[in-house]
Amino acid sequence: MVDKDADGRITEAEVKEIISLSASANRLSNIQKQAEEYAALIMEELDPDNAGYIMIHNLETLLLQAPNQSVRVGDSRILSQMLSQKLKPTQENNPLKRWYHKTKYFIIDNWQRIWVMMLWLGIMGSLFAYKFVQYRNKAVFDVMGYCVCVAKGSAETLKFNMALILLPVCRNTITWLRNKTKLGAVVPFDDNLNFHKVIAVGISIGVALHGIAHLACDFPRLLHATEEEYEPMEPFFGEEQPPNYWWFLKGVEGITGIIMVVLMAIAFTLATPWFRRNKLNLPKFLKKLTGFNAFWYSHHLFVFVYSLLIVHGIYLYLTKKWYQKTTWMYLAVPITLYACERLIRAFRSSIKAVKILKVAVYPGNVLSLHMSKPQGFKYKSGQFMFVNCSAVSSFEWHPFSITSAPGDDYLSVHIRTLGDWTRQLKTVFSEVCQPPPAGKSGLLRAEGTNTSFPKILIDGPYGAPAQDYKKYDVVLLVGLGIGATPMISIVKDIINNMKMEEMEEDSFPGSGLENGNYNKKNNKGFKTRKAYFYWVTREQGSFEWFKGIMNEVAEMDEQWVIELHNYCTSVYEEGDARSALITMLQSLHHAKNGVDVVSGTRVKSHFAKPNWRQVYKNIVLHHQGARIGVFYCGAPALTKELRQLALDFSHKTGTKFDFHKENF
Repeated sequence: MVDKDADGRITEAEVKEIISLSASANRLSNIQKQAEEYAALIMEELDPDNAGYIMIHNLETLLLQAPNQSVRVGDSRILSQMLSQKLKPTQENNPLKRWYHKTKYFIIDNWQRIWVMMLWLGIMGSLFAYKFVQYRNKAVFDVMGYCVCVAKGSAETLKFNMALILLPVCRNTITWLRNKTKLGAVVPFDDNLNFHKVIAVGISIGVALHGIAHLACDFPRLLHATEEEYEPMEPFFGEEQPPNYWWFLKGVEGITGIIMVVLMAIAFTLATPWFRRNKLNLPKFLKKLTGFNAFWYSHHLFVFVYSLLIVHGIYLYLTKKWYQKTTWMYLAVPITLYACERLIRAFRSSIKAVKILKVAVYPGNVLSLHMSKPQGFKYKSGQFMFVNCSAVSSFEWHPFSITSAPGDDYLSVHIRTLGDWTRQLKTVFSEVCQPPPAGKSGLLRAEGTNTSFPKILIDGPYGAPAQDYKKYDVVLLVGLGIGATPMISIVKDIINNMKMEEMEEDSFPGSGLENGNYNKKNNKGFKTRKAYFYWVTREQGSFEWFKGIMNEVAEMDEQWVIELHNYCTSVYEEGDARSALITMLQSLHHAKNGVDVVSGTRVKSHFAKPNWRQVYKNIVLHHQGARIGVFYCGAPALTKELRQLALDFSHKTGTKFDFHKENF
């Protein structure tokens, strides 16, 4: 393509053109910008005599050379073959045995969720049956029939679910329970938002049953009742029989019920992924009514819904005694608890003020905020906090993983601009940032150089699955794109603990703190001895987000405690002709300068997507029989594959993989 005169000679300008074409094909904009520099590097390697050209066969030889890869731990061929044999999919001819094995694996992986769901369904079934039987034995049954039994049974489950749905979003309470008690061993606190959604589905079913039973069944039966049939109803509906359907709708019970249904329908609809993430192709005037902001504000209609629910529970047709009106009894404790949570947030965020130390806007629309750490703000790696910016919205609080480590003297978050609020946040901070210096990416602002930063409030920290990484000797950390944020905090925490161990050993030689005893004495609960971090991102510029941390790990981790694996999916897989030159350039540049041309760090990047089965297999080879913690944050698409592989390897190799996914 480049040696057009077919003389076998390639000039530096032609080498530059080859690099530009390869970088363009693999969407590596940074390499494309530095094509001239990399062309000079290749000429220096292949043209030591400064002839002004290189021979094409020399370039071909360099291209065909396999990258020099060092193997940290020698693989055992026998163990690898045995493992491969174990992991071969077996075809079970007996469908009953196949079903048995699938069911067994499912129960082992989900037993915590199963018992919670069974308990929830059992309580709802009991409440429904209790009210159903109660009204089956009342005089109203003779007029309204089973319609009133269904309406009252579903109403009882509604009251229970309307109370219960608040508990999964009481984050302070959940964080305290998972940190201070042993309940985390049997209660899946990490699934709090999923359980919140399940309860919402239960409420929807209850509303449908309650509304249809009343409007389409027992009200019409009451209207068409004879005088003799209506007589037992007089204590409840008055001496005069309701004249028409409108009589029911215009009453307090009817108005409050209809308004509640409308408000809940709005909140439920805008909370679905299609509306919350703007996945629907709607007209412009309707687009404004969707997105995360619409979801957030519509969800706060719950204040009106609960107020109307209490009123609706007071003005009941068939219940006149106050102690039989149980709606307020169901709601009293959850509403009080939730109100206290919101008051704690308001109080804590106001007294724990933060000051912006540094702002950076990176390629890939990522905003990094470094803040001062409030006194007494203690957190664990993997946890998250809520952020509020009054310049964008005084009311909205959004959750973000904390990317700084507990040992750092500052707090940091990295925010990807994906929705309305994050786009506006990036805009207001970009306005106070200076353009980047020549050759630098990102917009930086150090403390004291600008006093007009927008005010930021924080609330937290809150528990998340990733905070449990310290319980495992070996962890596999997987982050997709901005999903690397909680994993970065964990990596930094491991590095800080390594530094503390070295300082302790240097300060107290011969004290018995060598060989890892430091963790057991001075760092209770920290067990991690090996971490594999896989960061998969689509854009080359994304590596700028955590460039400093990657370099720090590569420089200091002499004992190979942390294995860093960066994957750039925009580049064609290794071995593909379209990425061959990039592979060669990467090896050459890393060997000479110790810097990867793709990531710009000391960590060499891989191309395309990881082979996750091979990743699990390599971990089993080096940690046979161990218990591995797998922590994932990113798009839902990869969740099923990673979870299924964790199950497969756990049940076929004897090495236990515990899978955890960030859910907020």
